[in-house]
Amino acid sequence: LALAVALAVGVLGFARAEAEPRCARRGRNAPPRPHSVTITEFGAVGDGVTLNTVPFQNAVFYLRSFADKGGAQLYVPKGRWLTGSFNLTSHLTLFLESGAVIVGTQLYWADWDCLSVIYSFLHGGVKKAYCGTFAIIWTGNGPSSNVVVNNITIQTSLDAPLNHGIVPDSCSNMCIEDSSISVSHDAISLKSGWDNYGITFGRPTSDIHIRRVDLQSPLGAALAFGSEMSGGISDVHADHLRIHGSSKGIFFKTAQGRGGYIRDTIISDVQMEDVDVAIAFTGAWSSHPDDHFDPDALPVINRITLKNMTGTKISVAGVLSGITGDPFIEICLSNINFSLADSANSTSWSCSNVSGYSELKKPEPCIDLQTPSSYSSICSALPGYHAIAVA
Repeated sequence: LALAVALAVGVLGFARAEAEPRCARRGRNAPPRPHSVTITEFGAVGDGVTLNTVPFQNAVFYLRSFADKGGAQLYVPKGRWLTGSFNLTSHLTLFLESGAVIVGTQLYWADWDCLSVIYSFLHGGVKKAYCGTFAIIWTGNGPSSNVVVNNITIQTSLDAPLNHGIVPDSCSNMCIEDSSISVSHDAISLKSGWDNYGITFGRPTSDIHIRRVDLQSPLGAALAFGSEMSGGISDVHADHLRIHGSSKGIFFKTAQGRGGYIRDTIISDVQMEDVDVAIAFTGAWSSHPDDHFDPDALPVINRITLKNMTGTKISVAGVLSGITGDPFIEICLSNINFSLADSANSTSWSCSNVSGYSELKKPEPCIDLQTPSSYSSICSALPGYHAIAVA
């Protein structure tokens, strides 16, 4: 599965990086789909009132027949398209015209079937893609690869519980770029299966690139890793992020019994404002799907680099808590400057069962993260990012 939406200007206030965005470039240069239909051909009405779940489902089902014929495009014109959840399929471009708004119904949809999808797009000039109970999710039962999400806006109620934005689960070669996500819970949450089920399934989330994204999550984390990470999460590169109005900025979460790993991750060039905890690691996120997990399955958290970050109105700079006997190691903090909201009463850093390296940081982090500079090579240990080849 791949998703992309192209606009001429990024949604953030950052200056554009000199290099052309890898995934957006791939999406723009992808050959046009030889087959195309419009959602209205399937009876959809973009009045914001008519429920269009069945038209979307029928359209995608019809376009599945073109997957081996060069793929197909589903065109969504300007309007407010109310819908419940629907699956995309492989080799699909979901193209939203500028002004097209997908509105998630407030009805609860429990029967979300998952598909294994590759080489598809959410593509177009969409300005807004508002969501109610609607979200973009790739789950462990439907592993996806070559996914591009570009220039979309996701908005949900900010006080509703467990509204997520984008959740890549057991997904590889994915880009999320030039987008804005404002939800109550985790805005972007990388996952790869839960406890022994994720270990057995064994589909990691890897080669993920997140760039120029505006994130808000008042009840969760702007950018989260886990806690379902038993299949492994690695080779993640996130840069030029704006995080605001969030409970946590960047959050790595796992637990004893998860197994798996989170490693080889670089997050850089981040602006934060009005965030309770800027950086958080925890090994005590102890929820489990059942009692069949192995308590001896310990997660591995290492080679994590956080650099070039600024923050204002930060309540707590960082809370890093690993697992006794299973510390989180090789955590690098470089060029970080957080201004605490109330320096007299705020806590700067709290650490336990972690180790790493830091330089050019304010406020000064825990002693656990002050390994001598000879170990600073961990700050650039992320392997080269593999550009997505879209078909």
